[in-house]
Amino acid sequence: MTRLNGQRMDANVVVLGTDNVGKSALIVRFLTRRFIGEYGDIESLYAHNVVVDGREQTLNIWDAPYSQDLSIESLMCEKRVQWADGFVLVYSICDRASFNAVSRLIQTIKTAKDFLGFEKMPIVIVGNKRDLHHRRTVLSEEGRLLALSADCQFYEVSAAENYHSVLMVFHGLMDRIRESRVSAKKLAGIKGIVKSMSAVFARRRTDSL
Repeated sequence: MTRLNGQRMDANVVVLGTDNVGKSALIVRFLTRRFIGEYGDIESLYAHNVVVDGREQTLNIWDAPYSQDLSIESLMCEKRVQWADGFVLVYSICDRASFNAVSRLIQTIKTAKDFLGFEKMPIVIVGNKRDLHHRRTVLSEEGRLLALSADCQFYEVSAAENYHSVLMVFHGLMDRIRESRVSAKKLAGIKGIVKSMSAVFARRRTDSL
């Protein structure tokens, strides 16, 4: 899980999407600046050191497989939510089914998060293959609307043509993870104060009896 320790923060990120949306290409573009178009269906885990806003960070990225079987995907999602500090959900702007799958994944992640009792799970939605706009079947507005309704960040990128936009995806998620961690600490502090005050008042009531 995320560790805020001075200026350092380590984070675990799961990247999910259906076949042929370019999620592996997106990850490798971020890690190496290079674009490689063809990948097999291989599950991978990467560790990458980055500096964001002066903070040294280690980013562990899980290139996770996607199952068309929703029951299997739900079971796998619980393990991912336990491991992850945030998710990158990728679809192809040329593939309507991959966009619909992202919508289902959001609900699966939120259900798993609630079941496990977690507060918030930062999610970034990425519409990839922007360079193939002539084959577009998913409008930018649809991606933005989905992100807005699910309280997620949204980016449209071309892993093939633009390294900077891919960089923004992961840096944006790191920012959300850091904000989520700070909010969780504040909430825990407030709960601690309320609990202490309740204990004090309970003792006073006992003493007055």
